Order: sequence, then C-alpha cells, then structure tokens
Amino acid sequence: MFESLSGKLTGTLRNLSGRGKISESNVRDSMVEVRKALLDADVHVDVVTDFCEEVVQDALGAKVTTSLKPGEEMIGIVNQRLIDLMGPVESGVMLVDPGPTIVMMCGLQGSGKTTTCGKLAAYLKARGKKVSLVAADLQRPAAVEQLQVTANDVNENAKGVGEVTCYAEPEKCGEYGTATGVAVGVCKRGVKHARKNKVDVVILDTAGRLHIDDELMKELRGVQSMTTPHQIFLVVDAMIGQDAVNAASAFHTQLAVDGVILTKFDSDTRGGAALSVKRVTGVPIKFVGTGEKFDALEEFHPERIASRILGMGDVVSLVEKAQEEFSEEDAENIAQKMASGTMTVTDFINQLKSIRRMGPMKSLLGMLPGVGAALKNVQVDDEQFDRIEAIASSMTKKEKNDIKLLGKSRIKRIAKGSGTNPSEVNRFVKQFDMMKKMSKQMAGGGLGSKMGAMKDLAGGMDPASMAGMTGRGSTKTKSNKQRFKRRKRK
Repeated sequence: MFESLSGKLTGTLRNLSGRGKISESNVRDSMVEVRKALLDADVHVDVVTDFCEEVVQDALGAKVTTSLKPGEEMIGIVNQRLIDLMGPVESGVMLVDPGPTIVMMCGLQGSGKTTTCGKLAAYLKARGKKVSLVAADLQRPAAVEQLQVTANDVNENAKGVGEVTCYAEPEKCGEYGTATGVAVGVCKRGVKHARKNKVDVVILDTAGRLHIDDELMKELRGVQSMTTPHQIFLVVDAMIGQDAVNAASAFHTQLAVDGVILTKFDSDTRGGAALSVKRVTGVPIKFVGTGEKFDALEEFHPERIASRILGMGDVVSLVEKAQEEFSEEDAENIAQKMASGTMTVTDFINQLKSIRRMGPMKSLLGMLPGVGAALKNVQVDDEQFDRIEAIASSMTKKEKNDIKLLGKSRIKRIAKGSGTNPSEVNRFVKQFDMMKKMSKQMAGGGLGSKMGAMKDLAGGMDPASMAGMTGRGSTKTKSNKQRFKRRKRK
C-alpha cells in the first residue's frame, strides 16, 4: 500500500539533504513535487492545497535542529502533518455497559460490507465478546445466507474465546413491496433477541445499493430510528479513490456516520481515500481491511500509516501481529536455539508457519524501517515458502534434526516426495545451514532478525535469487537477464 506515493514523497524530501539549510525557495520547490505526488495518489485537491501550505508554514517557522539535516527536518514536519490530516482517531469499537452495544453497518454494494461484518465479529470474538450478526440485507440475492455462513465460519475458525451467532429471517426476503419496513422489523427483533440472549455486541448488516438513492436512505434512517445504534460504520472500497470520499460525505450527511472502514486497503497503492476522508468529511477511519481472511482487519492508527508512507516502517503493528502468534515461552526457546546454533528444520518450519499467519511476507517486511522502498520493485512470491514446507515435510525426523545426514540418495528421495528437484533441495540445505550461522550471529535481534533469516532462506532480496529458488524466472531484472545471456554465450 502507498508504494507510489511513498517513493515520490521520500525521494523529494531527501533531495533537500544536499542543501545547507531550509529556505522558503527550496521548501516551495519541494512542495511542487509533493503536490504532484499527492494529486497522483488521488488525494482531494482541496486537501492537497491546504496540506502543502501548512507544511510550508511549519517549515519556515520551525526552529532548525542543528543535529538534523534539512531533508530530515522536512520528513519530520511532513510526518506530523500527515498524522494531523488523518487523525485524531479513537480506533476500535466503543462498547457500552450494560450491553448490548449496537453497531450499524452501511455502504454501497460491492464495498465488502457483509464480509467486513464477519471480520468485525472476528475482531470482537478475539477480545472475548459474544457477538450477534443481524441479517437485514433483504435486497441482494443470497445476502442472508452469506451472513449465516460467515457467522458459522468466524465462530468455528477465528481466534478467541468469544462466540458469534447470526439472527436471520430468510422468509422475509421476498417481501419487496414493503422492503424498508421489513428490514427495520428484522433489525428491531434482532436487537431484542440479542438482549434476551445477553449478547455483548449486535452488528446490523443493512442493505446496500449500486448508488445512493432515497429508498436506501429511507431504509437506513428507519433502522437508525428504531434501533438507536451506538455507532454507525460506513464500509467503503479504498480502491475507488475520491468516489469513496464522496460516498462518505453523502452517507454522513444523512446518518451522521461515526466511522469509516476502508476495505481492500492492502491493494490501494495510491492511498487517496485514506488521506482525504477525515479532512473532507470529518469522519475518522476506524478500521482498514488488509486481506481476505477474518483476521485481516486492523485498527487505523494515523501515526503508523504516516510512518509507512514516509518509508519509516511500522514496527509497532509488526510487534502486535507477532504477539498474537508467538508466546513469550516459545520466543525465548527459539532464541536460545538460534544463539547456540542448534535450531532444527522442525523449529524453522514452525517459525515460518507462525510468521506466514501474520500476513504476506512482502507486507510484513515492508513494516521494517527502510525496507519498504527496497521492496518496491521486488515481486515476493509467497508460494516459494510452500515449496520449502514441502521439502521439509518429505524429510524424516532424524534428517530434520540433523540436516548434515542428507546425501545424494536422500536428497533425490526428498525431491521426489516434495514435488521439487534435487537442485532445489540442495539449495535449501545450503541456505538453511547459512541461516543457522547468521541466526547465531543475530541472536537476540528479535522478530526483524527472524524475518530477515526467513527471507534469506527464500533467496534473499535480489529478485533473480528469488526466481532461482522458485524455479521461475518471472522476477528477473534487466541486468540479470543480460548476465544470463552472457553466461549462455560462454
């Protein structure tokens, strides 16, 4: 996310590093490029104008720190202005006591509203809450059935000790003549059912439309009037850019929305919606959807997003993800093995699986300071880790404990069993041995060191090396292709 904007902003601001000091002329010159970068990212033009002028005024009025270079000063100023642009935000769900807390979800069709209801339920389940999803979308075919399936999946597969159920009246779906009143009735009875069953949070999945119209708003106002929700969340697709901001403005005018949930945030390389919504509408972004799985819903923190945009990583979010997967005891145990150089293939695979559950490798590595820019043009193929796991699964217990046992015949057997070839198995053996030595040197370096070791085992940051590990050449750069041709001629 923010790949294009991040590269342009950091490049422009660091160009100031060669200047002796911050002056009005070089600041305004830089802001011309910053303005272009923001407009290219589909940030609202009024927001861009105000933002650039505020940065100029801050820069000219700043007391220059002698220990910092002009480029570093400007990055600090822009970072704070980005935080102000997207915040302040009280992320998460405000819970009431006694319950139930009523959360009304609204949005246009195709924004991912029903799926987001499931993700929000999973978020609350992980925090020990009893959640009821109310299927009030009686317009879209199979919407009720989709929410029922979603509730069951979340309840059975999502983390946490909470419970998720679904209140539905599928027999009401055909009553389109009085659809508005029917949906309102379903929501009212759904809330009553939740109170009776001592549910902590009720999530109302209301109907959407392909566009904003009077019928849609009438239904939503009816639900709001009869259920008096404690919070109204608007679900919008981050990839539609300024249309997301326009939708937020229209819904907020009618319903006084409390927060926005941006879906497909991980696919939004521009970021215009994230940077514009709060300033244009006054409505804060509460959550962002970062994937398809139920746990791919993150609280929105402006300071962390600003840090990512400026290439400074997001270590806090990375640590939070790690804490969900690694217990303190497991972390201490693997750290001791890394320090002594006794880590086995089994230990490594267990660690690899835990890290993979945290999200795509490129996304995780991008949270490390200074790594995001290096990853910009690198295609990280997560499927290569499937092949590594397959190779490890084809080993015997003794081989996993002592990889030095692997001779030619064993390697051939492992390759056949894993669906790979002997050269891939040999590469794994060599790189695993190298990783053990590196891990011993980096012991105590924390999650970043672990991830670096995992990345090195998969072929390193060089795209050609990664292509070599996977047996596919789709990620080779031009220079590597030329090198390959030279070798072939020789």
